Amino acid sequence: MSHSTPQPTAPPDAAARAVAPARADAAARTDDRTDAYVDLATRPETRGIELVRPSERHGRARELFWVWAAPNVSVLNFTIGATMILLGLELWQALLLIVAGSLPWILTGIVATSGPAAGTSGSVISRAMYGVIGNKLVILLTGWLLSAVFLALNWLASSFMGAELLAGLGWTDPVLVPVVVTLVVSLVTVLVAVYGHGLIVKTYPAVTIGLVVVFVAVSAFILPHADWGYRAAEPLEGVGLWSALTIGFTILAATPLSYINSPDIARYLPRSARPSHIVAATALGGALPCIAFTAMGALLATGIDAAAMDLGIESALLGMLPAWLAPVFVVAVIVNTISLNGMTTYTSSMALQSIGIPMRRIPAAILVGAIGTALTVYLVMSTSLLEAVNLMLQLLIVVTGPAMAIYLTDQALRRNRYDGSALLDQERGGPFWYTGGWSIPGLVAAATGGLAAAWCLTTEAGAGPIAEALGFVDLSVPAGMAVAGLVYLGLSRTRLAGPTRP
Repeated sequence: MSHSTPQPTAPPDAAARAVAPARADAAARTDDRTDAYVDLATRPETRGIELVRPSERHGRARELFWVWAAPNVSVLNFTIGATMILLGLELWQALLLIVAGSLPWILTGIVATSGPAAGTSGSVISRAMYGVIGNKLVILLTGWLLSAVFLALNWLASSFMGAELLAGLGWTDPVLVPVVVTLVVSLVTVLVAVYGHGLIVKTYPAVTIGLVVVFVAVSAFILPHADWGYRAAEPLEGVGLWSALTIGFTILAATPLSYINSPDIARYLPRSARPSHIVAATALGGALPCIAFTAMGALLATGIDAAAMDLGIESALLGMLPAWLAPVFVVAVIVNTISLNGMTTYTSSMALQSIGIPMRRIPAAILVGAIGTALTVYLVMSTSLLEAVNLMLQLLIVVTGPAMAIYLTDQALRRNRYDGSALLDQERGGPFWYTGGWSIPGLVAAATGGLAAAWCLTTEAGAGPIAEALGFVDLSVPAGMAVAGLVYLGLSRTRLAGPTRP
């Protein structure tokens, strides 16, 4: 670690005055305002990664339940649930696996507690794990890659559903119609991200209630088609069963493990907010709708044949609904897409700032939206919804599992104590400069954890050497997280950690 050293001839107070502005860089961006920042739903949010001062903190932990519930009342859950049956599982096995795959939402809740502790975004807090410069590389992957993929996946779902509905009105172009739907939905999504935290917290409770009503109504029409005594044509056993179960778990766990950005929404809460309440609100808000509607997706798959599934889960689903409910459901899917991608675009705009690109948050949100739109248009023209969801969620585990494990380990080592001002200090020799701006423990842990996950991963595109040796049993989640967490823990206790150790 290289620290800047004051010149021998400089008096101590002069040296302190020279270093102090750099140390207060972040605070200055907030404190130079004469009035406290006001977080309103009717005003575009200009705050980015700047510190949220104590006087500007507000809200209660329970608000996070609605923030996380609205994005997860999603048609993607139907798709993921259907995948559990397509893997060859019995219905009861699929339902138990869906519950188990939702448990990682607890980890998302634990990570969220660092937001109020630091008063800044998760993409800045992770400088404690990777160093000022190393964090830019990690956020480029965990922030930008995740954001682009999830923006595309959700816009893809709304595009296909919107195209199915418009086809009934005579708009049948298989490429142009989904692209137009994508462009319209992405525009509204970016507007949500521009208005930011205040709009999200204010409107998402009503959005959640409305979505739940529609999705419950849809579920009522799915249930009569479900085969409650469903049994696979060739029941799995032995290694084949374990392969299906572990692949299914990887797909299910990918969603909660991807939300390393959960501190971004929680950072406005007062420091006095109880961590247990933050964990509970975040975890339950994400897990409950995931469990309910992923289970409905599994039930849906038991009641339709392979030919219908080949046409697409969205087509099969709309075919079960009465004429009056189908358009309502499509609108609900689009609203859900906007709520999820609005939050994703919001948090990824701060990830862009933390990388060091000199942009304010609102232009950054527009840029993120443009990139996600471009990827969605590409997917619309090249793949099906089911194929895109399964493959992308599995591949993301290589990045998200290790990153989540490192974050949790750092929280435990530091006892969730983070100094926001110090984290925003990017000057050479600052508290988190480590070794030339790089934290060796964090980066080595991320690389080794990602490698372990890749070796243990099984996808349709291929399998890692360990997964193949085990008969395509997928241990990518536990392997990647265990290796990353243990390596980070071990190296953090050595000289490689540098002076600013957890």
